[in-house]
Amino acid sequence: MTDPLIALRPWQAPELTSWRRLPMNAVDRRPGALGLDGDWRFHLLPAPDAPLPADAWTTSAVPGVWTVQGTDDLPGYLNVRMPFPQFPPHTPDADPTGVYEREIDVPAEWAGRRIVLQVGAAESVLLVHVDGEPVGVSKDSHLAAEFDLSGTVRPGRPSTLRLTVVKWSDASHIEDQDQWWHGGITRSVLLYATDPLHLADVGVRAGRDGRLRVDCQVRDARGALPAGWYVTGDLDGRPLTQDTEFDRANAEDERVSDFLGEARIETVVPDVRTWNAETPELYTLTVRLHRADGTVADTATQRVGFRDVEIVGRDLLVNGERVYIRGVNRHDFHPLTGRTVSRKDMRADLALLKRFGFNAIRTAHYPGDPALYDLADELGLYVVDEADIEAHDHAHEIANDPRYLAAFVDRVARMVLRDKNHPCVIVWSLGNESDYGANHDAAAGWVRRHDPSRPVQYEGAAKRGWADPGVASDIACPMYAPLEECLAHALSGTQTKPLIQCEYSHAMGNSNGTLADHWAAIEATPGLQGGFIWEFWDHGILQRVSDGRPAGPAGTGLYGGGTTAPGYRWAYGGDFGEADHDGAFIADGVVFPDRTPKPVLFEHREIAAPVRIESYRHEGIVLGNHQHFRGLEWLAATWELALADGRTLTAPAHLPALRPGETAAVPLPFALPDDGGEAWLTLRVTTAEDQPWAPRGTEVCSPRTPLRPAGPPKPARPGGEPVRLDGDGLLVHPLLTAAPTLSLWRAPTDNDELGGTAPRWRELGLDALVRKLSSVERDGARVTVVAEYAAAAGVVLHRQVFTPFAGGLRIDESAELPPQFSDVARVGSVFETVAGLDLLEWFGQGPWESYPDRAAGAPVGHHASPVDALFTPYLRPQESGGRHGVRRFTLSAPDATGLAVELDAPRQVSVTRFRAEDLTAVTHHDQLVPRAGCVVHLDAAHRGLGTASCGPDTFAAYLVPTGVHRWSWTLRAL
Repeated sequence: MTDPLIALRPWQAPELTSWRRLPMNAVDRRPGALGLDGDWRFHLLPAPDAPLPADAWTTSAVPGVWTVQGTDDLPGYLNVRMPFPQFPPHTPDADPTGVYEREIDVPAEWAGRRIVLQVGAAESVLLVHVDGEPVGVSKDSHLAAEFDLSGTVRPGRPSTLRLTVVKWSDASHIEDQDQWWHGGITRSVLLYATDPLHLADVGVRAGRDGRLRVDCQVRDARGALPAGWYVTGDLDGRPLTQDTEFDRANAEDERVSDFLGEARIETVVPDVRTWNAETPELYTLTVRLHRADGTVADTATQRVGFRDVEIVGRDLLVNGERVYIRGVNRHDFHPLTGRTVSRKDMRADLALLKRFGFNAIRTAHYPGDPALYDLADELGLYVVDEADIEAHDHAHEIANDPRYLAAFVDRVARMVLRDKNHPCVIVWSLGNESDYGANHDAAAGWVRRHDPSRPVQYEGAAKRGWADPGVASDIACPMYAPLEECLAHALSGTQTKPLIQCEYSHAMGNSNGTLADHWAAIEATPGLQGGFIWEFWDHGILQRVSDGRPAGPAGTGLYGGGTTAPGYRWAYGGDFGEADHDGAFIADGVVFPDRTPKPVLFEHREIAAPVRIESYRHEGIVLGNHQHFRGLEWLAATWELALADGRTLTAPAHLPALRPGETAAVPLPFALPDDGGEAWLTLRVTTAEDQPWAPRGTEVCSPRTPLRPAGPPKPARPGGEPVRLDGDGLLVHPLLTAAPTLSLWRAPTDNDELGGTAPRWRELGLDALVRKLSSVERDGARVTVVAEYAAAAGVVLHRQVFTPFAGGLRIDESAELPPQFSDVARVGSVFETVAGLDLLEWFGQGPWESYPDRAAGAPVGHHASPVDALFTPYLRPQESGGRHGVRRFTLSAPDATGLAVELDAPRQVSVTRFRAEDLTAVTHHDQLVPRAGCVVHLDAAHRGLGTASCGPDTFAAYLVPTGVHRWSWTLRAL
């Protein structure tokens, strides 16, 4: 007999989306449920209708994806293109299908109760059978599906539960997100029971004025509703019935049918504590459904946050306040388990975001696990909740395809029905990169009718016109719009909606240049309100180098600091044998796959600082509170004064009592020395007490201000060793293994490569400069060397003047860039040192990596680091490890011998174990061989990073101009 589910072929039929699947609701049934997670019997078939062998079962972890659990179906990465050529709604005949099976023992005490199976998420079509009988089918890879098993399973007796997951389906065409393609059951599976008379749904609306409305839907699984039922509730244990008017719904109530009852609780909570991302105050609401005799049939518990979201003019307001949206896009990802993320890991994700100044996430590009919203409620993060709709490869056709109309509305509606009670959710999103059509308008219409308390956004609609009132987006939410266009719109007088970019800075590799410039403009321009960085994770899957397979859930190669243990690496597109892939474009997050922060996070932390130094005057320092809702009482601080003579002075700081937006002057904590040297003041701000997202003493920000600029350099005493040159006019020095030469090239960043800059540099020949000595002139102890550096585009003249002094050598350099050498990577010197110099100490910006257009988060001070820790291991090796604004540094061995360099002005400096050609020649870090000595770059000018891999390039102010560049430095032995 043919299985009716297989006969229907639901993986090829868009109209079959919910056969025997229960409606979505907001009642949390996780407490008291019977968990079914663990190892299931498993078989991977080549197609859904392939025969299932009687033996050869293996096991597979649930939740989990089979693509990282030892099967031959491995992960694959494509950004836009579908992994098969068929047009919607068709799919390939070869369609990996996972069959999961286990016995379930339904408790005997569940007899007579309604029994429901909940499958948290499955990619992409789920078929359910119990004891060989079909139960139902579901689509939508990122929302739970529930099935009523009452009468199908027998309490007290075991049953065999089979979950069949089909990888490719018509639904895959609207799940074409920028992420790995996987297959499996990615969220928890559970079984729960209710009384036949049960709460079918509970909807909560809680405003900042304390008004609370609770709408309950009641059903009876046996058929008609019994007479006399009613609901009660309490808030934080305090009964709401005493001062609340109830609709005790019964059969005579006009809002009650034979099968659906509705009841409402309304009250006003006095002196309510409101919820926002800074002070996420929550109450516990308990709703009870009573039978006519007063006994409790069902209970639902929900945490409630009292807050309002509205759009007034061109401002998005939370509790009446215009809040900046400092957001990041977040996928479900883990380097060992693929798409499956534990609650513990989700909490760590959100806690890290809070520590680095983020207050919002966009659930790119599908709804998250229910635990994510619980945690965002608790920790305080605004959420743009996004439906599981992305039709990137076939966007235009699908947006208006009536075959997909039901799927669009279903996915958006189910998201809203599930998440509507979470105060963290402030905006509904209709999906991502699916063009714009009638299907979107239909989904938006459903949302606006069901939940008018939140705005709706959709980038595909907004791009038709940021001010257009006729599209299905209440927010202008463009993607990577140039800053000048955003400013022009905000200043045009035509803006009608908040401008909050859904993606605005792309974190691929060494990136996120001009982030501080963007935020300076946002904070200075009414109408601009923030945006979301793309994205949180580098999606590197831990891979065993020996066999090229995923390490799997029990992998041991996680190492820390963004790196892996020997024998492992972070895999990206193409590393699992995919013939068609999009390479390292999957590695574009603000954290590495092991959640190690990238340097950009320190930049963002400073840009989002809650307390800032507004100005410095002789009478004191002016501090400002840049929060929206709270004072500074939760913070502690310490003053640091970095002096050019190598000292760092500290003193306790007493933060003034400031309301949001207020400023106050505080006394200067130090008397400046009279030496006239450079002095920088930094305020180290930390948490004063434990926070839910950070322990006491966690650094929150470190605003700084210069108190005195650098004075003129002290004249060097004449003398010193004579300058030694080799036959090519190159410096010979006992601490150097390669003499200082001109450098115009860097190992291209992802932005350089994908933005088109690196190909142009190669056309110029910057990666293959040929040095030719022109002249050597001696004037007493001073030696002048002139060399020509020939490239495909022409010649650059480089001059070095070596002047010995007592204890060292001064080097004055210049390079003349002809007009055709516009916008090169850098202009400066590169040299290499002897081995054993393993510690860098410097006065300048730090301690983490910084570049000319990403330096706001690196305070000026005295810093130290092992050389091996200076390099940033972006997943594809590239230019990294630079420090901006360096005044001087030393490189030393354990016995304190080594070299010291002093620069004529704050310069870009990098010290690593790799030449630019070392980094350019490989694709992964396991292929790199560190050099024994140090490769040192001293740059007179260094190009900014920008975000051109997906978004705008750096600004003109951060490009390297043509003409003559001059720089000077001194070299001496320690």
